[in-house]
Amino acid sequence: MDPAVGWLLLWGTLVGLDLITWPQAMIARPLVAGTVAGWILRDVSSGAAVGVILELFALDLLPVGAARYPDYGAAAVGATYAASGAPGVLSWGLAVLLGLVVAYAGQGGIHVVRRRTGAEVRRVAVALDAGDPDTIRQVHFRGIARDTVRSFGVTALGLVLAAAVRAWPLLGLQGTALLQMVTLGAALGVSVMGAVRLSGRGVARAWLAAGLVAGAGWVLLR
Repeated sequence: MDPAVGWLLLWGTLVGLDLITWPQAMIARPLVAGTVAGWILRDVSSGAAVGVILELFALDLLPVGAARYPDYGAAAVGATYAASGAPGVLSWGLAVLLGLVVAYAGQGGIHVVRRRTGAEVRRVAVALDAGDPDTIRQVHFRGIARDTVRSFGVTALGLVLAAAVRAWPLLGLQGTALLQMVTLGAALGVSVMGAVRLSGRGVARAWLAAGLVAGAGWVLLR
């Protein structure tokens, strides 16, 4: 087994915890998670590239309240492992697709953790209402333990799928290039629609349009 896998498991578990539980230091952002995973694998460019693409999908989300959202951070770790060491950039499309699958698996895990924590809170509601510190502490730490198991599982799933992709390539050159274009196009489409939706109306949307035009012009004139 690749010795880096152990470090990736640890990093992915911390990233998954950061999303909703602790310490919420923004390491769950796909760009951060992927870049650090790339550094662990000594392939920072692949990690950053995969992280940027998954970040475009994540920008459309507001992870607040009871909203359901994919775990793009932990998924970025497995996606980076899939892309790491592959020649050129054509591995990014398949890696991102793997990351999307794992991210939505993580979303299901978050829902399970919430339901179990909610059930425990209802079970000990009397002690919680009385402010019993031992009960509060136990509920808190058991919630962290549940999310730790979830985060570890999501990361492990991503790494197992990535190992399979690395060992048995699924697509030929033409299919890989097509998948690359599809994933990039989807990421850009989702990010633009999310930006439009979140920018509101009036002046804010005008500034968004101006930024898009300026960015496109800069790219074309380089």
